[in-house]
Order: sequence, then C-alpha cells, then structure tokens
Amino acid sequence: MTPISFICTTCGTAYTPAVQPPAGCPVCADERQYINPQGQSWTTLKQINRTHKNIIDKIADGLYAIYTTPSFAIGQRAHLLKTPHGNILWDCIANLDATTIELISQLGGIQKIAISHPHYYTTMADWSRAFQAPVWIHQRDADWIPRRDFELQLWEGLKKELLPGVTLINSAGHFDGGTVLHYDRFLLPGDVIQVAPDLKTVSFMYSYPNYIPLNKKSILHIRASLEGVAFDAIYGAFGHYITQQGRKAFDDSITRYLRIFE
Repeated sequence: MTPISFICTTCGTAYTPAVQPPAGCPVCADERQYINPQGQSWTTLKQINRTHKNIIDKIADGLYAIYTTPSFAIGQRAHLLKTPHGNILWDCIANLDATTIELISQLGGIQKIAISHPHYYTTMADWSRAFQAPVWIHQRDADWIPRRDFELQLWEGLKKELLPGVTLINSAGHFDGGTVLHYDRFLLPGDVIQVAPDLKTVSFMYSYPNYIPLNKKSILHIRASLEGVAFDAIYGAFGHYITQQGRKAFDDSITRYLRIFE
C-alpha cells in the first residue's frame, strides 16, 4: 500500500505518511484539546477535498481570511498577509485544493508560513510544498511537530523579524511557543489572544474546549511580550475582529482578567 498522511478529524493534524493511521492523536490526547467521545477517527486530504471547499475573503487592505466550508476540525481561519516584501501565510487550515492554490498564486503566492501554535499545524507540510515556502515555528513547540518532511525553520527568543515590518512575538499562553504576528497597526494572534464575540474585548485560556483558564504568570507574560507594541486592529482565528482601539481592548481585558487573582 502507498503511505498516506492521515489527518485527525477532531483537530485536523496531519501525520507522517504511513500505510496505517497512528494509534492515536497526541494533540487530541493532551488536555488542551480532546478526543472525540465517539472515538478517534481519521481522514485524508483527498477525502476532505471531496466534501469541503475553501473561502478566501479580503478583510482589510493586504489581508485575506482563508477558511473551510463546511467547517472542519477546529474550524480556525488562516490569513494571507500581503506586504511589499512578500506574502506570509499566518496559521494553517487542513483543507488545501487546486482552486485554493490557484487563487493564492494569483495574489502573489506565499513566500513564508508562520504558525501560532500546534493546534493549527494541520497540513502545513502540504502548504509548504505547494508554495515552496518555509514554515516558521517557535523552538519551544518543536516537540509537537508531527512530521518534518518539508522546509522547517525553528526560531528562538521573544521576537523574530520574519520580513521587514513583520514581527513574530512569543507571547506563549496555552502553549510555550505560542506566537502572535504584528504588522503595521494590527495583530494576528491566532487564539493566543481570543477575540470575544462582542468585538470589544479579548480573553485567554489554557484550554478553550475544556474551559481551563490561563494562570496569572502566563497572563503577565502575554502583557509583557506586547509592551510598547502599537496596534489598532486584532484579527482573531475564528472570524472575530476588533478593527478599532485594539490596543485599548487588549489592555482593558488584561486588567479584567487579572482581577480574578485579587
């Protein structure tokens, strides 16, 4: 049999090609995610292509949201950031098909890929190969990388300038390597910083699906990691966007969260 990259249907993580699926999904077995109560199940990218398609929406000048319909696995969005020095794919979604590749190519392709944390690794190897783009992941999350048959760049420290004006920041949060991206006057936080449905506040969790809050030390690190960073907009991972006074929303939400520990 030809080896296949099996994809977990609950979290969307794709594993090293094999003739049989893994015994389980380590990402889902961790307390920050969950194993489907009906049991572990697997799919493939070819099967996802048959039942799902991607939408590419322009949400701001030079910024596009990429998401799958119907929703698959965690249901996060990737974002394509266009800059004068090249395009960056921020985070990954599991589905990748010929139409998506063609449309993104028309927008200038992808020069670099950066991912906020392990829940969004998904089919990053396929995205990397399709666009011949290296994937940047923080070293502190290296143990979570499920496959390495693609161009991988591990970075260290608090900040990394990915392209001129584009900075990766290790804010940590619910993973030690949790990363946010800052460019111009906006922030792409994955769900290291989760935009609330009111579009006026944000929150922070150790585990979102299991409702485990983040501890005080982690909140203080997130605040410190963004000290002096100016931004007006916050574009979250699930289609919730704060387009004005994002910095104030972040600061006020940190203060609100810290009251828990008083």
